[in-house]
Formats: sequence, C-alpha cells, structure tokens
Amino acid sequence: MLFWCKSGVIDRKLRARQEDGLAGMTSKTTLERLYKIGEVANQSGLSVKTIRYYEEVGLLTPTTTRSESGYRLFTEPTLNRLAFIKRSQSLGLSLSEIHEILKVHDSGELPCGAVKQHLLHKVEEINQQIQALELLKSELVGLLSGWQEQPPRDRVAQTICPNIQ
Repeated sequence: MLFWCKSGVIDRKLRARQEDGLAGMTSKTTLERLYKIGEVANQSGLSVKTIRYYEEVGLLTPTTTRSESGYRLFTEPTLNRLAFIKRSQSLGLSLSEIHEILKVHDSGELPCGAVKQHLLHKVEEINQQIQALELLKSELVGLLSGWQEQPPRDRVAQTICPNIQ
C-alpha cells in the first residue's frame, strides 16, 4: 500500500482513494510518497535497526514522520540522505561529523565546504597513522633481525619471551 503526504501529514482522503484504486486521478505534483521503514531498508541496503538508530540520533530528522498508527514513514529525501551517510562513513567520517554536515545542509546551505574540511582533517589523521605504523614496522623489523630461537637460559628465567622484553 502506498502512502502519500502533503506537507508531512497523511492525506486520509487520498489514502482512501488509493485503497479504492482511484489515486491516479489526483495530481501528485503536490504530494510526496511515503515509505515504510522496511522499504527504506530494502532500497538503502541498511538494516531496519540501523535506520531506527539514525532516526534516534537525529540524522533523519527532517525526512521522517509518523502515521496515525505510529509507523515511521519516510520521504524520498531519506533515501538520498542515507546514501550520503553511507558514503560519508565509507570515507571515514564519524556519525557526529556527518550530523554536523547534515545540519549545514538542513539550514539551506551547500555543505561541500564543511565536507572538504572534514576530509582534509581525515587525510591528516591518516598521515599520522601511517607515520605511527612506519615506526612500529621499523621496531618490528629490528626485533626480528636480532631474533634468537634459543635465547640464553639466564634471560629465559627472567622473562616470558626475552626477544621482546
């Protein structure tokens, strides 16, 4: 069953017409399709639980409404928002960072500048991680180059593994 809304409120007359098969006679230019959470999950590739969590933490705030019976109903922009969230996470952004970006978007501004700043910061974090990993790699190579399969007994008695202690 399809639901349509006008300004976030379900139009009962239209819903009754849809159930009677007459919905096609109404202009859909001012109406927006509403999706149940299962449909959103199927289309977005996310679990229902994840979508509920995103709604709970405010990531989906302007794109959700509730039916009279309490079902979550989502508008078309929800799918775009979820795709943005998934892509942002794949680039290493946290939900907190994504929430900040979405606030900029929701205020009517293009958030590309904020996205760029977050990504530049992410690149710097990655560079620091690479440096730390290079240092660790160097330490491991040094340990392995001096590895003793049978260390002296006096060192064995004092440690668990003399090669690393």
